[in-house]
Amino acid sequence: MSARVTGINSFALTTRNLQLLATFYEDLGFTVGPHERISEQEIALLGLKGGGTRLILRLGNASVTLDCFDEPGGKYPADASAADLCFQHFALVTSDASAAWERALRSGATAISQHGPVRLPPEAGAVTAGKFRDPDGHPLEVLQFHSGARNHWNGDGMLGIDHSAISVSDVAVSERFYGALGLSVRSPTLNQGDTQAVLDGLVSPLVQVVPMLPPQAPPHLELLAYRLPAGRPAGAVRANDVAGTRTVWDSDRDALITDPDGHLHVLRKRS
Repeated sequence: MSARVTGINSFALTTRNLQLLATFYEDLGFTVGPHERISEQEIALLGLKGGGTRLILRLGNASVTLDCFDEPGGKYPADASAADLCFQHFALVTSDASAAWERALRSGATAISQHGPVRLPPEAGAVTAGKFRDPDGHPLEVLQFHSGARNHWNGDGMLGIDHSAISVSDVAVSERFYGALGLSVRSPTLNQGDTQAVLDGLVSPLVQVVPMLPPQAPPHLELLAYRLPAGRPAGAVRANDVAGTRTVWDSDRDALITDPDGHLHVLRKRS
């Protein structure tokens, strides 16, 4: 397929409990919109039967949809780690990572990072970050940029979504796949050491992080290529599976595509 994208439109999370998850994200600082039915055209595009109900969440300029399908799929894999290839989070920018972390845990999140947010070394961006899972198991990250860092985020509280990160098995293959869609590589890093271990909840991780920017960003995409530990394959994931997170792109056509590691992407033609 020779499709091209211009930017990330939104992210779609699948849930089996729409109201529970909506309450969780509202507690984090998202604005929750009204319920709506998912169109028959979109259900067909996703390769599903029946129908579904959707809530649209907004945070700054970013939007996330919570989708509950009439025919539910599988639960999020209970033993999945940050290195496994089903992993996909989006990073929530906040002015206070510790406060956001505590609020998330009080609202039902489960920690991935061992001791809360950690300050990463300069070679990994010198940001403060912490990872956790929402009540359905979807991984998330809180991200705090510090004064003097070059970024466009200003304000207090929860500000928006900086990027989505996905674990990949072969970074060169993934770079070619996303490059063909119109994304470009920006300043890769090789992250390791004690702070990365605490952040990921893994023993001695070694991960290549490759930011890939669409023509219009933020948010952008980040590839996480774990050299240690090796990530387990995701297997076949469908949109009605709780692990079936979709990145929704503004594109030149409507399509559902899968990347080399099974992550789902919805291309949406702009009218």
